[in-house]
Amino acid sequence: MKVFMIFISAAIVNNFVLTYFLGICPFLGVSKRFDTAINMGMATTFVMTLTAAITWLINNYILIPFDVTFLEYVTFIIAISSLVQFVEMFIRKNSPPLYRSLGIFLPLITTNCAILGLALFAVLREYSFIESIFFGVGAGAGFTLALVIMSGIREELEFADVPKSLQGAPMTLLVAGMLALAFMGFAGLLSV
Repeated sequence: MKVFMIFISAAIVNNFVLTYFLGICPFLGVSKRFDTAINMGMATTFVMTLTAAITWLINNYILIPFDVTFLEYVTFIIAISSLVQFVEMFIRKNSPPLYRSLGIFLPLITTNCAILGLALFAVLREYSFIESIFFGVGAGAGFTLALVIMSGIREELEFADVPKSLQGAPMTLLVAGMLALAFMGFAGLLSV
């Protein structure tokens, strides 16, 4: 039951994008079209899940036993960048159209602060291996959810009569702020 609560907490209650404001760059950059948003969300979820597992292993079997926990940031960043390279090569080989549609945002997963935040939060909360994996899947699902909601709204706004002064970035930021306010309504429902 606790792993389910960790998943729901990471996906909805403590959504990385709309509650912690982590991963805003790809959130704003890739959420113009639904298909691109869902693909970026899936790639990020995959990387987050693997990151949760690998950084837990690194932390518990290397950093803590050798008392070098001060190297957390460096080792986590190296692990994340390696995973992203793996995902990028896989997508480039198996789905060139998806690779082209994600463009520069695929390599930017490496610098997505939501992924590093996931690794650090899992350590701070002292999750077990299974709990870390559920946390990674939940955080990825929440990231995907935020992207999909935003892309749906942005696609609908293309057909709306938006005042000229609010078109483009101003409207995008207003919608993002309203979504963040909506998700803040879940605050305090779960404390995992």
